[in-house]
Amino acid sequence: MRVITIAGSPRFPSRSSALLEYARETLSQLDVEVFHWHLQNFDPEDLICARFDSPAVQALTEQLALADGLIIATPVYKASFSGALKTLLDLLPERALEGKIVLPLATGGTVAHMLAVDYALKPVLSALKAQEILHGVFADDSQVQDYQHKPHFSPNLEKRLDGALETFWQALHRRDIRVPAFQLQPGVTHV
Repeated sequence: MRVITIAGSPRFPSRSSALLEYARETLSQLDVEVFHWHLQNFDPEDLICARFDSPAVQALTEQLALADGLIIATPVYKASFSGALKTLLDLLPERALEGKIVLPLATGGTVAHMLAVDYALKPVLSALKAQEILHGVFADDSQVQDYQHKPHFSPNLEKRLDGALETFWQALHRRDIRVPAFQLQPGVTHV
């Protein structure tokens, strides 16, 4: 099983990247292959000038095509997700998330911004044709107690992250179950 993580903060380290680090550690213990990307992997000029042929954008696109899921994390600025992350997502092909399970994570200064994931980020992920966008996790700054070294969270946040990662894990396994297509038998009346 393969998962891509994308850190959407222009800063590194950051509170949102700490959430991804926790997710990577958790999934790695479950033998999930995790490939991490952050905005610093991309030349800012490629993002700003919309260079769809950027080698880094093409490499991310290729990895996404082979992935089962995506965990994306962003800080919330001015009631929306990171503009730099939006610029990156704009460079991905229209169906870049087709068939993927997506778990959004976000951090912000106040819980007043917690709906930014639902109203700003999820529509973009949906436009990229994600198969399933899970209920995300929002953390206000007070819940991320250390992000400079080893991530340390409040007990409440850690519990919510564990629950979201369990749901993500289950969704990835549901995705792998192949159910034969429903077929009508000729000459049989179906009511």
